[in-house]
Amino acid sequence: MILKNGIIGGFVGSAVLAVVFVMKNMMGIMPEMDIIIMLSAMMGMPAIVGWVAHFMIGSIAWGGIYALANDSIPGGSQLGKGVVVGLAAWVMMMVVVMPMAGGGFFGMKFGMMGIGMTLMLHIVFGAVMGLVAASLENKVETA
Repeated sequence: MILKNGIIGGFVGSAVLAVVFVMKNMMGIMPEMDIIIMLSAMMGMPAIVGWVAHFMIGSIAWGGIYALANDSIPGGSQLGKGVVVGLAAWVMMMVVVMPMAGGGFFGMKFGMMGIGMTLMLHIVFGAVMGLVAASLENKVETA
């Protein structure tokens, strides 16, 4: 897979999550679990830096990994491969980022709702990333 396509897929997946983050906050759902604020606070920076970090991690890191390791990622279709990468991103967030940001190992500070919500968001991220990157390469298949 072409690196550019993975990065674009990761960017679009990150944008979809950004919309969900904003909607979640507007509805007042789990206001204590604001990933952007957590990221920016972890770096001691304003919220805009948290947004930039969110897009860089999703686009460059995970989109790049998706593209460069594509042939080695299990999951038959590009949708499946994207979901696998999304799940890997979720695990890394839960064991590295969450503890560093004060959410505890696997985000236990937020309980099962936080674990389930972040899992679903990362599955959506991976699916969108995989479908967008595949469409840019004309490799869309869903099975």
